[in-house]
Amino acid sequence: MQKSVIITCAATGGIHTPTMSPYLPITPKEIADAALGAAQAGAAIIHLHARDPETGRPDYRPETFMEFLPVIKDGCDAVVNVSTGGGLGMSIEERLAASLYASPEMSSLNMGSINFGIFPLAQKHEQWKFDWEKPFLEMTRDFIFPNTFKTIEYALKELGEGHGTRFEFECYDLGHLYNLAYFVDAGLIKPPFFVQMIYGILGGAGADLDNLMHMHTIADKLFGDDYEWSVLAAGKNQMPFATQSTILGGNLRVGLEDSLYISRGELAKSNAEQVIKVRKIIEELGYQVATPEEARKRLALKGPENVNF
Repeated sequence: MQKSVIITCAATGGIHTPTMSPYLPITPKEIADAALGAAQAGAAIIHLHARDPETGRPDYRPETFMEFLPVIKDGCDAVVNVSTGGGLGMSIEERLAASLYASPEMSSLNMGSINFGIFPLAQKHEQWKFDWEKPFLEMTRDFIFPNTFKTIEYALKELGEGHGTRFEFECYDLGHLYNLAYFVDAGLIKPPFFVQMIYGILGGAGADLDNLMHMHTIADKLFGDDYEWSVLAAGKNQMPFATQSTILGGNLRVGLEDSLYISRGELAKSNAEQVIKVRKIIEELGYQVATPEEARKRLALKGPENVNF
């Protein structure tokens, strides 16, 4: 019998900018409300970035995270996952700052460097709410999102070994699975581990179902029964890939970090709206949605009583 499906919701991210949607959570209250709504709708894991409440720019400061992390923990039982992806252009120290302070049950960890191209988004608007938005997008024409073996090892030791935090290992391409396997073989990652396969980011694996099938096959060869896997796809591919992952026995991620839309040409008004939609798909296919407690057990998490918020 297939396991229940773990829904992760990525509430705000560090890619989309305020001009792109009036529904993108910006302030700590908006982020907390978005997370609580997603949890109530059925998300077992909430993946979180922070933003400057005045400008909406990605913000790494622990004090900003601490304005919403305790609110989310107190308001629901979902697993709180603090991103170490941060915002494009941040140093690894900045990206890890909030997680090292908060000591969460989970954090994301990118498993390889890529050309992370979001500059095409700059052509979709002529007027911008804030001066930083267009240059932030345009700079990715000549930008590598660095995740070297050294920085990955630093995160695994400082945050993983140092805090007992487990990871959402973000794999944007086939080679990232082999990077993950290297650290497994080196003994720095112990099962069960959670692999998030990502499609549709310019510079990573394209949103082609053949890519999903191949990466899933390779992950099975590399990791056997020692891992849980999940899928996210950017933009219009979000729901089709979530559906395919469910059918194949995987888990999935939705949220306004990954897509601002609920259907063709229609902006999602909340993260909860996307969770509700994908939950309906899961249940109509005959599968069950995992509770936070089921997710904690399957991913061997340390529990909410052992975090620093």
